[in-house]
Amino acid sequence: MSLEEFETQLRPVFLAALAGDAVAYRRFLDAIGGRLRGYLRQMLARAGRHEPSEAEDVLQEVLLALHLSRHTYDPASPVTAWAHAIARYKLVDHLRRSGRHAGNLPLDDEAFQLADRPEAPSTEARLDLDRAMASLPERTRGLIDRVRLQGASVAEAADAAGMTENAAKVAIHRGLQAMAKFLSRRGERPT
Repeated sequence: MSLEEFETQLRPVFLAALAGDAVAYRRFLDAIGGRLRGYLRQMLARAGRHEPSEAEDVLQEVLLALHLSRHTYDPASPVTAWAHAIARYKLVDHLRRSGRHAGNLPLDDEAFQLADRPEAPSTEARLDLDRAMASLPERTRGLIDRVRLQGASVAEAADAAGMTENAAKVAIHRGLQAMAKFLSRRGERPT
């Protein structure tokens, strides 16, 4: 499937996800995850040796970054270009942390376009945020799930959890920070 066809199929799914459709959001993550997995594997191979799990580790960071940055998406822009830009930044960060040079990575989306055969989502890709979420206390998981994934307001989630709105905001913020830290630790494992 060409990048244009992929964009045509993915864009309405992502817009529905932004409007609060949890099923569409899962479909978006599965579709973009498959495409990005191919891109990351190609770029990591180009940057030097890597273990098979390395692309999955970077993919988890990218999916979390997409989730946390979805409010930055401009609906007038291609969703694939937005996702690719975030993936490239996360890849460069990963290569710097691992002591490898990222200078030979293409700046354009040529490699992303070449990853036109998304790989079937693995168990790890389908559980992209689940591992990070599982590391959180149950109450925090519930808040993040309600607000960030189901689209409920902080006030609604706080009420359902029996908390004040401010306490819920703090818990959500700390939970998202803990998830990011959890995923970054996974990316720093020795290779």
